[in-house]
Amino acid sequence: MKTGAFLALGKRRGGLFWGACLILALALAICAILSGCSSQSAKAAKPTTPPAVPVGVATVKQGDFNVYITGLGSVQALNTVSIKTRIDGQIMQVNFREGQDVRAGDLLIVIDPRPYQVALDQAKANLAKDEAQLVNAKAQYERNKVLYEQGVIAKQDLDTLEASFGTYEGTIAADKAAIENAQLNLTYCYIKSPVDGRVGLRLVDPGNYVTAASGAAMIVVTQLHPISLVFTIPEDQLQDVAQRMKQGPLEVDAYSRDDSQKLATGTLLTINNQIDQTTGTVQLKATFSNPDNALWPNQFVNAHLLLETRKDAITAPASAVQRGPDGSYVYVVDSNNTVQMRQVKIELTQGTAVVIQSGLQGGDRVVTDGQEKLSAGMRVAPQAPAKQRPGGSTGGTIGSQT
Repeated sequence: MKTGAFLALGKRRGGLFWGACLILALALAICAILSGCSSQSAKAAKPTTPPAVPVGVATVKQGDFNVYITGLGSVQALNTVSIKTRIDGQIMQVNFREGQDVRAGDLLIVIDPRPYQVALDQAKANLAKDEAQLVNAKAQYERNKVLYEQGVIAKQDLDTLEASFGTYEGTIAADKAAIENAQLNLTYCYIKSPVDGRVGLRLVDPGNYVTAASGAAMIVVTQLHPISLVFTIPEDQLQDVAQRMKQGPLEVDAYSRDDSQKLATGTLLTINNQIDQTTGTVQLKATFSNPDNALWPNQFVNAHLLLETRKDAITAPASAVQRGPDGSYVYVVDSNNTVQMRQVKIELTQGTAVVIQSGLQGGDRVVTDGQEKLSAGMRVAPQAPAKQRPGGSTGGTIGSQT
């Protein structure tokens, strides 16, 4: 009896234990849920800081700034010589290679000289014959002069002999001219380069027969050292260039067609004597020593004329300047990476850079990319500015202010 009661009491206590455990587990679960909701509510109630806006930032520079005037031009050889024959004959020798550099006086082509040597010899023979006849005429005159004094011959016969002197002297002068002409034709058989330059493609071969009447060139020699560049600028900038030329030589840089590579540096030579009314431009001519053959005749290039160098100029990327109802402004980034709007005055714009008259100083940081996302007081995440195309156009309007 006691044993059965003890077992019943144990079962009752075990049921109570597991029930208490279940209640405790439920209570803990409810507390965890309430704690999570409370944490989320606290987070939702806490104010959030807007993220920094990524923008391109560049530093304003102060230093010497070169002001250029640009124009499109073409390279011209200082001398281009189309060599043609001045006599008729067969080509015996061609003493050059295509593309060869030659010096003035180098023998290039030999035309058969034999017919002209024969003509020279014949002219010399005629001269000798006529000189002998003149000597004979003078001897006869002296003999007949004695006879005239003795009354043997008439005065008319003596005068006729004396007049023959002029005839023979004129013939002798003609013979000498024929000799010089034959010598000149013989010289034309040996064609030499008139200038230092580069030989082009060969237009004749040994054995060809050439004539002076055809007018065809046998060879073209182009002088590359020095070489010229003719380019145009707007007529509004003519007076600026003319005034600067009075102060000394102006430097000209030649850039490739895409304006990305500097080819050579030369000196401005002259300004053309008239303005093209159809385009409103004027031509300028510069010379280049061209030692490495970077420039070739008829090559299209961009000319950058260095007009002046401005000392201690404040410069910034042109992409940093924005236009507003009150004029030009930029976004300046302070030490806390916060942007502020600042009004600026632009002295001139040149390619990808602007010269600032007022509003900025060297060392300021300005936004160059992403301005459309900004307003005053916003925080930014500075990044490197977008890469500019190298050697971009450097032509600017001088004195343009905003």
